[in-house]
Amino acid sequence: MKMDTGRINQAQMRLDQLLEKLASNSPVPGGGGASALAGALGIALGNMVGALTVGKKKYAGVEAEIVAANEKAYALRGAFLALAEEDAEAFKPLAAAYSIPRDDPGRDAVMENALRRAAEVPLQIMEKCCEAIELAAVYAEKGSVIAVSDAGCAAAMCRAALESAALNVYINTKSMKDRKLAESMNEKVAGMLEEYGRIASQIYEAVTREVT
Repeated sequence: MKMDTGRINQAQMRLDQLLEKLASNSPVPGGGGASALAGALGIALGNMVGALTVGKKKYAGVEAEIVAANEKAYALRGAFLALAEEDAEAFKPLAAAYSIPRDDPGRDAVMENALRRAAEVPLQIMEKCCEAIELAAVYAEKGSVIAVSDAGCAAAMCRAALESAALNVYINTKSMKDRKLAESMNEKVAGMLEEYGRIASQIYEAVTREVT
């Protein structure tokens, strides 16, 4: 599905249309947008666990915490969808920069700015994935036991989103000439992967023990 404006509205596009677009030779949506959508799916699953918990007498003691988690999860879902849009928008100046002749004296500055922006958005997606994984931990520990497998799924999907977004940072920082900024971004990526990848794995393993 080609749009005249070139804008990819993942929030409004039907799922089959989005997948068709993703599978095509169109550069957007790409890995960054797909990462954000995976994060949105993951946190929506977590939110479902919360929805199944609220109002149940058995979980009255944690209801306030679950309600607060649900509010955060709802906001995160919207943030992920917005970042999917931003990722598509951020690619456009980068694509334009690559078309600038190499002997153009202004090419390097334009390219550097475009690469920085193209790396910033998936870095923001990673930050939201970390928040989502923290919520998945709450849902797995305190949510309804009848939906604990969904909390594990939420953690797994958010970890996949985290790792996928990381690749979209790395591919852009690799080409940046400002190596100090590039390495700073890479350090943030590595830190999130290590800390939150571990947390997501712990959630998944704990849920697996509970359901097997």
